[in-house]
Amino acid sequence: MQLMIYGLFVFLGIHVVPLVFPRWRRRQIDRFGERAWKGVFALVALAGLVLICIGFGQARRLPLVLYAPPPSMDHLNALFTLVAFVLVVAAYVPRNHIKSALGQPMLLGVVVWASGHLLATGLLHDVVLFGAFLSWALPMAIWLRQRDRLEGIVYPAGTLRGDAVAVVIGIVAWCLFAFWLHGWLIGVDPMAGMH
Repeated sequence: MQLMIYGLFVFLGIHVVPLVFPRWRRRQIDRFGERAWKGVFALVALAGLVLICIGFGQARRLPLVLYAPPPSMDHLNALFTLVAFVLVVAAYVPRNHIKSALGQPMLLGVVVWASGHLLATGLLHDVVLFGAFLSWALPMAIWLRQRDRLEGIVYPAGTLRGDAVAVVIGIVAWCLFAFWLHGWLIGVDPMAGMH
């Protein structure tokens, strides 16, 4: 568990730095260059993610039950996760109504993903992991949306094509992850209880 917590501090912390310390970030980019900054950022984020994954795997060996959600929450979590995938994809697909309306669909996708998992899982290590992501993503999404409004940032108008691409890619990615990758990478088959 301790290793996972260290990983969360590193991974979420590096994602907060550019927003909390924008001038410091700008100085580092001016000093070392954009590519160097992105490279260091990616390496630190990857290191945090590796620590999270290893620590999560270790914590699963000694599960501590905090609460026992009803089995129906698995179905709700599957729906939440599907929506989360579409939101995350919408952050990167040009000209879709989701990004145009929400502004920060990736962070909102993390909020939905973490919320669904908190509803469906009640083990301590799950609550720490998903609670940390929820506690980071929700205020960040609100803050960035307010910043966009104050700075007059308007996202490009969405198109039906952009919407279709975001939704289709999101659904396909969710299917791949839910039916294959989740079990292989994380060791938990999220669809096992739904057959």
